Amino acid sequence: MNINFITKALFFIGLIFLPCTVLSNPIEQQRTDFLSAEQAINQGNDAVFLPLSTGLADYPLYPYLQYQWLNNHLLDTDKILAFLANYSDSRYAPMLRAKWLAYLAGQQRWREFIQNYQASDNTALECQFQWASYQTGNIPQALNEAKRLWVTGETLPKECDSLLIVLLASPLMTSELMWQRFELALTKDNVALATHIQHLMNQDVQSVASSWLQIHNNPALVMQSNFWQPSMGALFAHGVLRLAKSELDMAIAAWDSNKTVFNPTNELSQQVEHDLALALARKRDARAFERLNLVLNPDEDVRDWKVRAALLEQNWQHVSSALAGLTSAEQQQPKWQYWQARSLGQIGNAIASQTLFASVAQDRSFYGFLAADTINRPYQANDKPVLLASNDLDALANETDFKVAKELSFLHRDQEAKRQWSYAVKKLPKQRLLVAAKLAQAWQWDQIAIMTLVQADYWDDLALRFPVTYSSQVISNATVQQLEPALVFGLMRQESMLDKNAESPVGARGLMQIMPETGRQIASKMNEPWQSASSLFNPDTNIKYGTFYYKQMLNRFNGNFAMAAAAYNAGPHRVDKWLPNGQWMPADVWIETIPFKETRKYVTSVLSYTLIYSQRLQQNTLKIKNFLPDVPSG
Repeated sequence: MNINFITKALFFIGLIFLPCTVLSNPIEQQRTDFLSAEQAINQGNDAVFLPLSTGLADYPLYPYLQYQWLNNHLLDTDKILAFLANYSDSRYAPMLRAKWLAYLAGQQRWREFIQNYQASDNTALECQFQWASYQTGNIPQALNEAKRLWVTGETLPKECDSLLIVLLASPLMTSELMWQRFELALTKDNVALATHIQHLMNQDVQSVASSWLQIHNNPALVMQSNFWQPSMGALFAHGVLRLAKSELDMAIAAWDSNKTVFNPTNELSQQVEHDLALALARKRDARAFERLNLVLNPDEDVRDWKVRAALLEQNWQHVSSALAGLTSAEQQQPKWQYWQARSLGQIGNAIASQTLFASVAQDRSFYGFLAADTINRPYQANDKPVLLASNDLDALANETDFKVAKELSFLHRDQEAKRQWSYAVKKLPKQRLLVAAKLAQAWQWDQIAIMTLVQADYWDDLALRFPVTYSSQVISNATVQQLEPALVFGLMRQESMLDKNAESPVGARGLMQIMPETGRQIASKMNEPWQSASSLFNPDTNIKYGTFYYKQMLNRFNGNFAMAAAAYNAGPHRVDKWLPNGQWMPADVWIETIPFKETRKYVTSVLSYTLIYSQRLQQNTLKIKNFLPDVPSG
């Protein structure tokens, strides 16, 4: 009898019944065999893979291994179905199902596709499912779902093409539906899609769509009166909003001069007023407060920026009025309570101001620390560590999903381990998320521990939220650069949550998130050879370069910690543009009116984390007021 046939048959039987199989190879041998089996998969060598895999049935990464093998054997329906049944709770089941369904679609095996499809957020698979329904006779449902999928400004995956072609040929495709997607595409600045939709339109509306594309690509055309007809209000509004992104004053002039001529709908007019007012506010323009008052039914952005616009004026009556316009829930936020207390003090109501500052000072936050300094109160740490039963950590660590994450980490599959962890904790109730956070802390996975605690909506375990890993490198480099170690920790905590392998979407790397080009420049300034971009994942190198760069920013901005932190995040040239005109500005006002939400939050977080780390490092002499000298005029 064929030996290869027997081996495969035994493997198939074992795959179906593996949950009942218990093998006893030592974990070290299993790790070696796992790596050899992976190599065999990559080489397409089933003769080596199959016997190796049988000895790994109780190894935590066995489903991961089978997933990899089955990716190369998608025609083996029985094996696929067995895996999906036996490992339905694993992260790899939906991943394998997606690959298999794509294979079935490629083979036009539509009935099998329908039988095995499960709804997900995979648009390509959803399109293929609806096409499968169409192919098997369920045409009305398929077309109705195609209509729903059509309404997006995003480019749909190529797997949707067949379905969309039959939708376009059906009576369900109306000019209104065509135009809806055209507008959505322009809203997303997806000019290629909008142009494609234009070519699908009837001849009588193609010229109108052409005008929209012209205005979208060259919004300065709004200034040319011969381009317009009174019926083109929606297009005029679109052009104004496009122009506002590059030439705000020109856009405002065009809108104010012509909005009554073109008479767009009330809803559209208010959208333009809303966006122009916010653009002025974010530009820190003196006209912002007045313009924000023109917005009817203001949303949270408008309400917030009305306060900031009044702060820029340093008109405390306007500040008080804007604060009164916040919702009752917003007024209870420590941030706005702090500004209410500041406002009361400025307009002469000292007793109410002191009372409110005392209330805000109970909060462990940037605004709470500011309030505490204002009335000379101690900071409130409110440290309440998570308390667990003695066996909680071991019980969770021995659950399958977490054993997989730990083993992936042991094999230095760090990204895969993170994905596995994320999958595992999604299944947990809030109380067990606390256990998971403590487990990650015990495994010294700082970033994962912090993120898991956030998912649990628990904020008071300070040792977990603010780890002091890399303290020797932090203290030594802070000493060299004459910085507070707590400040360096505050920067690291905000930048990477102390993950040495962190990498941002734009390529910033390591604990202090340094761009490779910046790293190269720092190496040159420090008179040392530049190693490589990957050297920024080395904690020693990263902390040395990060502290050096922050000290550069501090020197550039004359020792102003807030401005240096803003420059670390957004770049020094942007900070130069945000300097006040004509007179110095209180640092708290300057920070609150930073145009970028990300940078505003960054600065307040770094400074508040610095105060928390000063307590963690038992350096309780630091005061936030000492980090906030007034901001000079530009």
